[in-house]
Amino acid sequence: MKNLLGEQYAIRLKEQTVVDEKTICMDGEYYYLIIEVKNKEVIHMEQAALAEYLVENGYTHTFVPIPNVNGEWLTAYDGQVYLVLKTAQFQHDTTMSHGQQLAAFHAIGSTYPFEPKKISSYGKWKELWINKLTVYETKAAQEAKKHPSAYYENVMNMLPYMIGMSENAIQYVQESEQDNRFHEHDQGTICFHRYTGQLLQPALWPVDFVYDHPARDLAEYIRARLLNHNLDSAAGEIVQFLQEYQQVHPLSVFGLRLLYARLLFPVHLFDLVGQGFLHTNPSMLFDDLIKLCNQQIDYEAKLRMFFKLVGVDPQLLHIPMLHWL
Repeated sequence: MKNLLGEQYAIRLKEQTVVDEKTICMDGEYYYLIIEVKNKEVIHMEQAALAEYLVENGYTHTFVPIPNVNGEWLTAYDGQVYLVLKTAQFQHDTTMSHGQQLAAFHAIGSTYPFEPKKISSYGKWKELWINKLTVYETKAAQEAKKHPSAYYENVMNMLPYMIGMSENAIQYVQESEQDNRFHEHDQGTICFHRYTGQLLQPALWPVDFVYDHPARDLAEYIRARLLNHNLDSAAGEIVQFLQEYQQVHPLSVFGLRLLYARLLFPVHLFDLVGQGFLHTNPSMLFDDLIKLCNQQIDYEAKLRMFFKLVGVDPQLLHIPMLHWL
């Protein structure tokens, strides 16, 4: 890697360190990450543009791609293709709470002057979810036929449940889109593919960025709390997080409905099944699949109490609930 940076980027390295399980190179002024490119869109250029915008607006711990000495973004070297990213510094301690950090990030992201075309899900949840459901139904059936196993038997048994939950979420988001109780904080912003607390980490990686409604990040963070914590622990953390967030970036009724709709859609089940499609030995995920299936009863019970849990009266605000949960 030292030779690659020296010959192709005119960078002289001094030392290395590890951040977020990634090997980072240093030249005394910048930090560099070298990514082996197995497909040409490992980082989409729209994600790179969002990263540049964040750096310009104070998020200087965001890694951005840099060109080589020939002005090219991708570098062929020693039989492989690489992309190099750099940042000037890592994030230091902040006085803001976690919820406030995410709200501030969304506030900055909402000022991005363009809506990306390839990495935007803003206003597209219904069509994207329908497409995901169709693709996964077909792919699961194909894989189960090609690779019969206890793992795929469980996937096929779980599929009707995933379809039912997805259809409810799709219907809910479709109805929510007719609700005109929105405000300026409902515009599109820079989000994360799956927000798990990346803003607490030393660096931001452009491969994580998408463009969407802020409710996306809130839902994915809350989803993890509902799945991995008991009700009392989850409730305390979620309430505090949302209160902190809304001090900076208030949620409209429309935003609350999108948040609930996204929690209804079983993203976590799709993500795990999707990993199986890519895994050379999907049976390695058998235990994870069983665990996630068993968690669904508890997850649904928590969703039943979601609005009460966050201090919102759905009847007062005329927010419909799924009574079968």
